[in-house]
Amino acid sequence: MYTMTINGKAVSTDDTFEVSNPATGELVGRAPNATEEHLNEAVAAADAAYKKLSKLPDEELQKLCEAMAKKVDDNAEELAELLTREQGKPLNGLGSRWELGAAGIWAGHTSTLSLPMKTIQKNNEGTVELHRKPLGVIGSITPWNFPILIAIWHIIPAIRTGNTVVIKPSPYTPLTTLKLVSLLNEVLPEGAVNCITGDDKNVNLGAKMTAHKDIRKIVFTGSTDTGKKVMVNSADTMKRLTLEMGGNDAGIVLPDVNAKEIAEGLFWGGFVNNGQTCAAIKRLYVHEDVYEDVCEELVNFTKTMVVGNGLDEDSILGPMQNQMQFDKVCRLVADAKTKGRVLLGGEPGEGLFYPPTIIADMEDTDPLVYEEQFGPALPIIKYNNIDDVIEKANDSQWGLGGSVWSRDIEKAREIAMQMETGSVWVNKHLALQPDAPFGGVKCSGQGTEFAQEGLEEYTDIQVISY
Repeated sequence: MYTMTINGKAVSTDDTFEVSNPATGELVGRAPNATEEHLNEAVAAADAAYKKLSKLPDEELQKLCEAMAKKVDDNAEELAELLTREQGKPLNGLGSRWELGAAGIWAGHTSTLSLPMKTIQKNNEGTVELHRKPLGVIGSITPWNFPILIAIWHIIPAIRTGNTVVIKPSPYTPLTTLKLVSLLNEVLPEGAVNCITGDDKNVNLGAKMTAHKDIRKIVFTGSTDTGKKVMVNSADTMKRLTLEMGGNDAGIVLPDVNAKEIAEGLFWGGFVNNGQTCAAIKRLYVHEDVYEDVCEELVNFTKTMVVGNGLDEDSILGPMQNQMQFDKVCRLVADAKTKGRVLLGGEPGEGLFYPPTIIADMEDTDPLVYEEQFGPALPIIKYNNIDDVIEKANDSQWGLGGSVWSRDIEKAREIAMQMETGSVWVNKHLALQPDAPFGGVKCSGQGTEFAQEGLEEYTDIQVISY
């Protein structure tokens, strides 16, 4: 039995829901099914804690964040094992141990950031100062694909700026977040970070949070459709919002590449976390001059990846996380097989296992290309005109990330500047880092995470003139 954390205390519920290992179907644990009353208690605890936390000196807030970063590092292996059991991702590769390592790095870097007062004017006419002030209670809603890392992305900058947090993880992967928040509370004041969970069947906690009058900001990572609902529900209380939502990232391969040299980067760009990543490559455009070479080398590299139970030390890819996403990939691949050329995979395995699938000769009108598959299935599209392919890459409701692959860095940079996305990488993909802002355009979201710009999102501006 796992417990929630409200006001620094472990809270259990009579009603619970099961969390299963997607690799085996075995029970991992039972999570509490919170009521609306639990949510109200968590918000009240966070609000009371905010009144004290927001008055702490900047160096004290920094020390709290440093202590949280140490907690993550000290408990990384235990958290990684639990993460693999409930999420399915392998311990190794770019799996659970990698996620916990990244969480520690992000927590550590964000701890070093600050938002000092800026003097806009100081002369005989007077002084004008710009201050950054915390908002209050932050409502964090996290997804099932990177539950630890994204929780850290939300929690650390909130505390660093003097806010407090109520976090609600996905019902698919609540256990690692419950454990994480319990550990963080060993070094935090009571009520600073609270965690509630629910299966969303009787009470839609996310909807209650986004409409709650005492939550000042919602930071949400998840689907575009849900993000739109967050915006609507938050309107009456005029909440601040940071939304990181879906993507259909395009990778553009220019004709001057060495196919063998880029195969590994293309693979991880598309198949990291089994493709269950918002900013993964979801469609790959390859120039006709190198098309067959890139297809061949990408397939050759992908064949070396071991797919299996994430707890096996040699597994590099695991199962898909849940039945809903598995069924979507099955549908999209079944359609794509009637239109394109299956180079690898294409048939579902046992349970929730789906092999890495690469399908060539696709068109932009095919559902596997224009929908967000969010799984281990990569469509490849041939092109011969760079202006046309830039237009196709931009012809999407989403604009999270993209990449350009070329030996000519200046040419690649020129193309990158024309892509309508929040991030573009050259000769790599999904190369996030804590000191570089990250966020989407169009329907991929609003607001910014990471670095100084992301920290500012947890504050209001106050200008004082005298």
